[in-house]
Amino acid sequence: MRKTAVVTAGTAGIGLETALGLAAAGFAVTVVGRSADRGARAVDRINAVNPARPGRFLPADLGSLDGVRALAGRIADDHATSGDPLTVLVNNVGAMFADRQELDGIEASFVVNHLSPYLLTELLLPTLTAGAPSRIVNVTSGAVGVAKRVFDSVEPPGGYYGFHWYGRAKLANLAYTLDLASRLDGTGVSVFAADPGGAATDMTNGTLTDPKIVSPALRLLWPLVRRKFERSTAGPASEAAKPSIIAATDESLAGRTGIVIGAARPAAPLRTATDPRVTDAVRRLSRQYAPLVAPSPVPGPAAHGRRGHPDEPSD
Repeated sequence: MRKTAVVTAGTAGIGLETALGLAAAGFAVTVVGRSADRGARAVDRINAVNPARPGRFLPADLGSLDGVRALAGRIADDHATSGDPLTVLVNNVGAMFADRQELDGIEASFVVNHLSPYLLTELLLPTLTAGAPSRIVNVTSGAVGVAKRVFDSVEPPGGYYGFHWYGRAKLANLAYTLDLASRLDGTGVSVFAADPGGAATDMTNGTLTDPKIVSPALRLLWPLVRRKFERSTAGPASEAAKPSIIAATDESLAGRTGIVIGAARPAAPLRTATDPRVTDAVRRLSRQYAPLVAPSPVPGPAAHGRRGHPDEPSD
């Protein structure tokens, strides 16, 4: 049977470079994104790397939980029909929002950076388990280090600052990743977090240039903060994709799980991500706001509209 991989937000930036690396390693790669044009260009590049394993593009809005449910159903059905195992799932999607936005009535950073990959992963667990040995790779970020670490609700108390909210959502996903590794230990499904470090992408060239993404205290130091952002995101996306590719393919990781892969290979996770109180709170929020089965619609006018869309590159 052939090896297969799914890479979300895989049509540009770090996601595309991850897809190309997996294609070079012999995987048949499916990339997920919103733009059909970018998807077609991504597939052309994948096919140039590995003509024997044609790439595929699946359109999906990863900022919509209903869209994620539909995507998971499509992937599961396709693998059930073909008989090919789902060998690797790379949750690369990520977005930072300078201004507070909502998606389906939920704060957008938490949806895109945690609830979306959480929901896709949970829905595909039967397919991944059936295809074991298999791997799940969740892309994390150094921004977890500046995150507010309270998870009593989707949003922490205080004003909205995009960089900190992004880091908090990534922290939630890192806590979920490590918890999932424990849950799946012994099933043949390994779970890793990959820290790309940073690269010049649509997100870093846009949102990270706006001083309002950081707290007022850091705005006073904005020239220094901005230079640090610029230095940390100056590398090419191909370099930033290496941790995800290593996590997905490195034979030395066979049988291992619950590891953060960074530029220096395995790295210690942020201690907060292993705190049982954080893990329990994230689990509760995830199940509440991203149930595996879509809740029945409530009669009457909707309380919130959908605004905004996630950027396709991750970091």
